[in-house]
This record gives sequence, structure tokens and C-alpha cells, in this order.
Amino acid sequence: MIKYSGPKRIKTAVFISGTGSNLKNLVKFSKKKNFPITIELIISNNPKAKGLDYGKIFKIKTNVFNFNNKMIKEKEILSLLNKYKIKLICLAGFMKILSKSFIQKFNGKILNIHPSLLPKYKGLNTHARALNNQDKYSGCTVHLVNSKLDSGKIILQKKVKIYKNDNVRTLSKRILKQEHKLYPAAIKKLFS
Repeated sequence: MIKYSGPKRIKTAVFISGTGSNLKNLVKFSKKKNFPITIELIISNNPKAKGLDYGKIFKIKTNVFNFNNKMIKEKEILSLLNKYKIKLICLAGFMKILSKSFIQKFNGKILNIHPSLLPKYKGLNTHARALNNQDKYSGCTVHLVNSKLDSGKIILQKKVKIYKNDNVRTLSKRILKQEHKLYPAAIKKLFS
């Protein structure tokens, strides 16, 4: 585990696949004086990811990797991370599963935000699954990434009440609001 000890900030890469709302939020927090990370790199597997626009807006280097040959691409990503002296990876809606060897090379230094109260509903379609099971609560979790899907050590969680008239869209919108609070809070907790 890396400890944050003062003014030198931890160089971070954010991996995205979509709209990048968690990325945008992390960038906003990284601009604050006492926040422990600085975002140096945005990596995506999707050339059409809207979140890549934040690279232009905030002047952060972006890279798109086609994951057709995962092993080759992961090697390229690792050399890019080394080049930029990246010490932390934040997965923010990144829809590819990283290999065991990639995760081991960055052991304990990859965070993910997941839209459920882990260990419940690992993987995809978390909101639909919570609604189908008539759960009273759902939420979001920030956890360390290990080689098992959505199974790493939990840093922080936030519960979100499910209402009778909720659907996937309304529930995901309310959970996303909490994700935007939880991710920065988890990063601060990790490095305090």
C-alpha cells in the first residue's frame, strides 16, 4: 500500500470506457490543494468514449488501446505507465478485465468503483439485479483490484435506498451521485 506523505502527489492514471463522469469528478478533486493524487493520464479501450474529451478540456494526455490482443496491449500500457511514473490506477467505468499478471505488476495500487454493495452483484447489470431481487438498498463500493472480479479489499461503501417506483435509470442516477462523493473520499482515506 502506498502512503501519502505530504506535498508530493501520487501520479495517477484513470481508465475509462464511457462518459467519464467519475473521471471528471476525480479531476475536479485532484485540483484541490490537499488532495493526494494528480491525474497524469487517461486510458480507454473505446475510441468513442465521451470521457476522452476531458483530456482535451483539462489538458491531460489520453491514450486509446484496442484490446484485441490483450497481452500485447497490456505490455504497451505498462510501458506507458512507467514512462509517466504512474503509481496508482483508478478504474472508472472501465469495461475490460485486466489480466492477473497486469494486476500483480500494479499490486495494491489499482482502485475500482463498482455500482453495488459488494460482495453483492459483482460484474454487470447491478441495478437491474438489485431491482429484480426487490432489494431495499443498493449502493456503490470503492475497492482494491485483485485477480478475482470485484473481490478486492473494500475501502468504502455507500448505501442508497431503493424506492418502489425506481427503475434502472432512476436508481443508477442516484447511485452515480454517491459514486462522485465516494471515490474521492476513498482515495483520501487510502492515503491519509
